[in-house]
Amino acid sequence: MNEAALAEYLRDNIVESKHFGHLVALDKTGAPALIKGDPNALIYPRSAIKSIQASAMVRAGLDQEVRHLALICASHSGSRAHTEVALEILKTAGLTESALQCVPDRPIGVQERKDWGDQEPTRLAMNCSGKHAGMLATCVVNGWPIESYLDPTHPLQVAIREELETLAGEKVAHISVDGCGAPLFLLSIGSLARAFHNLATSADPIHKKVIAACLAFPEMVAGIGRGDTELMKQVPGLFMKVGAEGVQSAFYKDGSTVVFKVSDGAERAHQVILQDAFSNMGINFEVKHPEVFGGGKVIGEIRAAK
Repeated sequence: MNEAALAEYLRDNIVESKHFGHLVALDKTGAPALIKGDPNALIYPRSAIKSIQASAMVRAGLDQEVRHLALICASHSGSRAHTEVALEILKTAGLTESALQCVPDRPIGVQERKDWGDQEPTRLAMNCSGKHAGMLATCVVNGWPIESYLDPTHPLQVAIREELETLAGEKVAHISVDGCGAPLFLLSIGSLARAFHNLATSADPIHKKVIAACLAFPEMVAGIGRGDTELMKQVPGLFMKVGAEGVQSAFYKDGSTVVFKVSDGAERAHQVILQDAFSNMGINFEVKHPEVFGGGKVIGEIRAAK
């Protein structure tokens, strides 16, 4: 697949391991600024496209307050604050947790999972429950059936696919099923970068509303201590959304965009890869490089590949 090295694991100044994958960075005009690997490589964007899915929902008539909209775009940690907002979204549509069809799960946040203890998994605690609550509320607004809202041929999912294809300028190559049960769309990483650049620079009030919600409530988009939330809080105007299996999307307020896929699915190098790609476009910010230990002492780090 013509993968390129994206990050290196250094032990005593020796590269012990590498993370390979594909990366496309577009500058504020939409021109390629950095390409590693194959921009035509087909990938599943996973949860990285939740802001695009949310845009399709708003376009279809969903009207939620800002905090709710941020959670609809989220892969949340499963805190009480997150599950309460998901319930609020359902209540606006006259629904309860029983309407959710995402798979039951425990919280994905480290502290949130500890707090959960030995409780059984629930659909509300699942990190995509905000998105699913938004999908259900959109169906209610339109009088669409809620029992089949995850079917790829359902009007909601057709609208989501069309929103993605319009922004990406490319037809979806294949439809699968995401971990949460929602339809999952395969497309090239280059077209995904184009979709996010178009989202970042869009004059459409719907797109502006969705991104503004995420920037206003970054703690809803992921959770305290997690990469997307903490870096969005640190760098004003930076939007980020991680996806499972090593996918990351991000753009700056001027339209500069970075999308990458780490082929082994690991997330430990995400921030250093992101920092390096944005620095190539003159956008600089600090991130903590993951430390490599030997005998209890720091003897190396993970860095972006040279």
